[in-house]
Amino acid sequence: MSMSYLGQFQKHLGNHDYPSFLSLWEEYCMGDEVDGEELKRVLSSVKSSELASPFGRHVENALPLWEKIKETDLGHEILKLIFDLQTTNTPQLGELAFNYLRTRYPEDSYFNDKIRLIGLREMVSFQGAISNYELLTHMKKRNYVFHSGGWGVGEIIDISFLREQLELEFDYVGGKKDLSFENAFKTLIPIPNDHFLALRFGNPDELEERAKKNPVETIHVLLRDLGPSTAAEIKEELCELVIPQEEWARWWQTARAKIKKDTMIETPDQLRKPFKLRESEVPHEEHLKKALEKKPNASTLLQIIYTFLRDFPQTIKNEEFRKDLEEKIKEALSTGELTDSQELQFHFFMEDLNEGSPYSPTKELITRFTSPEDVVKGIEIIAFKKRALFDIRKLREDWPIFFLNLLLTIDQNPLRDFILTELLKAKKEEEVIKKLDELLAFPSRYPQVLLWYFQKIMKDDKLPISDVKGKNRFFESLLILLSQLEHSSGNRDLIKKILTFLTTARYNNIRKVFQNASKEEVQEFLLLATKCQSLTDHDIKIFHSLAEVVHPGLAKIGKKYTAEQHEEEPVIWTTEKGYNKIKSRIHEISTVETVDNAKEIEEARALGDLRENAEFKAALERRDRLQSELKTLSAQFNQARILTKNDVDTQKVSVGVVIDFKDDNGEDISYTLLGPWEADPDKNILSFQSKLAQNLIGHKKGDKITIQGKSLTISNLRNYFETL
Repeated sequence: MSMSYLGQFQKHLGNHDYPSFLSLWEEYCMGDEVDGEELKRVLSSVKSSELASPFGRHVENALPLWEKIKETDLGHEILKLIFDLQTTNTPQLGELAFNYLRTRYPEDSYFNDKIRLIGLREMVSFQGAISNYELLTHMKKRNYVFHSGGWGVGEIIDISFLREQLELEFDYVGGKKDLSFENAFKTLIPIPNDHFLALRFGNPDELEERAKKNPVETIHVLLRDLGPSTAAEIKEELCELVIPQEEWARWWQTARAKIKKDTMIETPDQLRKPFKLRESEVPHEEHLKKALEKKPNASTLLQIIYTFLRDFPQTIKNEEFRKDLEEKIKEALSTGELTDSQELQFHFFMEDLNEGSPYSPTKELITRFTSPEDVVKGIEIIAFKKRALFDIRKLREDWPIFFLNLLLTIDQNPLRDFILTELLKAKKEEEVIKKLDELLAFPSRYPQVLLWYFQKIMKDDKLPISDVKGKNRFFESLLILLSQLEHSSGNRDLIKKILTFLTTARYNNIRKVFQNASKEEVQEFLLLATKCQSLTDHDIKIFHSLAEVVHPGLAKIGKKYTAEQHEEEPVIWTTEKGYNKIKSRIHEISTVETVDNAKEIEEARALGDLRENAEFKAALERRDRLQSELKTLSAQFNQARILTKNDVDTQKVSVGVVIDFKDDNGEDISYTLLGPWEADPDKNILSFQSKLAQNLIGHKKGDKITIQGKSLTISNLRNYFETL
């Protein structure tokens, strides 16, 4: 029989086409051979569908197929599914189930009790008999089950055959739960103690230790028990529940690299596709053969072969495989459609496969290239770029010309290091300086190179343009570059690198530059720094402080800048009562509520620390709210200023003023302007930061104002503190 039946069955199920499904089922059951895995998947699919109930009258037609594989583990799973689905409860079926269980469990001292509980003694209703017998056999203290109704994994705490009742603890519901055998048959699925979910629920700390020690083994267990899973689904099962959130990225990176090399796990070629556990090992060589069968283009072929040989270098010891790979590479070389860069890389592979034996084509290519720098730029594999540079240096007398052309244009810092080192060894310092002058003149053309070389000269005074003047030139260019980068998109990572370079080690690089720069140069640096939006006010203040240490005469500039910043900082006005209220709230959050929340989190972890743990999620959400509120209030508190009677100016509308209005009918209405912490719209107390208050500020007695469509005239302005 062919697995093609499965697709047809699933199509009819998806279309809710019961007549077509049943017709196909009758045809299927007439077959002479059986694919056990296919039959199991068909029965599993229909069990979870709306057709399960009517199909129960016909499922026993599969018994002749089951007979062919009844001695296997797969046969046992299929028989369980047949009895889960059957609804006829015929004596013949009952007899089959009874005899099967008696044969399978000959030493069970509770056999008769279990037979009664699953309905096989009266032979009236015994749907699910074999699954229920297995569940009863599994019901022992410290064993685990899965609740299909949403309670998650549970541990059996106690069991009573007399009361026909279980006591369990689940990961998604708090406290111990009592469950009758009748309900257990409907909702519980036994899981072995080495099942992934049981391990995570029963001993998450031990599972975490195992996962860190052997990540691939953990993924094996997860895929074995939960089935094929995408990277996102694996993260959902493991992150925070087993591996702490802050460690996840590093752990998964390590695990992912090891999984790729595992011969039992099928790694997807797309992010959204699942990882799968294979039934049998597939040698690494088979992976490459399958990839090559798709006939990739030259660029993709190079990447596939390089990645494979990098990850599995031992495979080339297989003589047959090595020869097959050589033939594939020769085939690619014979097409005549390769670029010079691609041709050179394929010859590098051939050179490696010859394992040190003389291989002349590589040398011939290197010596005949008219533009080696273009060839190097066209190579996508970094290791091969370095290899090409090394061969050019060794084989061509005119190599300095090409190295100088590449110095500013090649992308990777290690390759720039190699080129620079070789040029300086060859006494080409004067030519290098010309290139560096070009770099300083046009920093935005080569932004990565500017930062790279500035970092080098701050560590090595023997390099060209590494004297005081050179460092000052580079620092000036870097600040100009930073300002330019901020006004264009796509430079986030480079801006971050520049800021790290400037601020790292307590601004040590800035300190070094300022110590040897003149007062005029430092003053220019400070001016350029203020134009860089990525530098915070704190950064600028540090710049001024460092400048003042070296040149005390620049102190006035720093004070002026600080004063301007103070003026720009918004003040939050508040009464003493409001100030103390916020102060108490900050104290309450940072002491009492944060401590209580930490206890909540630990108590929630103790419930099983599992996915969908409602208490745990609620505790984490509360922590986020508390941290957010504390951050906001602390920032506002630092800007707060207590408003006093003497601060209030009643000559015009301002903070602390009570504004009395008269409308066109002569009726009175009053508004009070205070800080945001005292605002109360029901009492007509407005925050001075509100839009309405901002429209009122500055007006004087006698001015006419329109509020909410009403024309009002200011009749009086009073000091709020005099009304208390």
